[in-house]
Amino acid sequence: MAVAAEARPGVEPQERRPFQVIPVKGLPIVALVLVGVVVAIARNERWGLVFCHVVGGGLWTGIDLFVGFVVGPIIGRLSIPARVEFSIRFMPKMALIIPTVVTATLAAGFQLARQDGFLDTSHPNHGWVVASMCVVGVMAVVALAYLEPANIAVLFELRKPQPDGEVIARLMKRFVYTAGITGAMQVATLIIMTRLVS
Repeated sequence: MAVAAEARPGVEPQERRPFQVIPVKGLPIVALVLVGVVVAIARNERWGLVFCHVVGGGLWTGIDLFVGFVVGPIIGRLSIPARVEFSIRFMPKMALIIPTVVTATLAAGFQLARQDGFLDTSHPNHGWVVASMCVVGVMAVVALAYLEPANIAVLFELRKPQPDGEVIARLMKRFVYTAGITGAMQVATLIIMTRLVS
């Protein structure tokens, strides 16, 4: 089903404005964040590592919960043309945000675990750290190997002269449901993290 416009007698299909799959203007911000993480790791700077891990983890959790449980139900009730318009504005930003936040959180978190001795099997919290790494590892694989490709596929479909509305709807469902599942997994991560620092 084409989604370029709703068919109405005597009305020309509405032209979609071209858009970038990856917003180039956001790349310097991504580079700045990643350089900040690398510098914090290279200097083994406690504050920088905690900042990257806490801010990255907070954003990752918030995005997953918000997209899965707030945005998802709203998108599900929109018409196909409205979904297309929303996706054109929303998905390119997510293509930059998700990999950046996941990378910053995991890299800084691993360095903190190493710094605090949690990777040592004799540490009393080692089991909690292993549990956290398992949950976060699954979430990272889902985000980068399943969710991100769905995001990119939606954007490439939307760039076609006659995008297939069914394909877009199916991919958007995949994106939203997956964000909801990882959002629920984030709750487990929060429980583990609060246990580690208490």
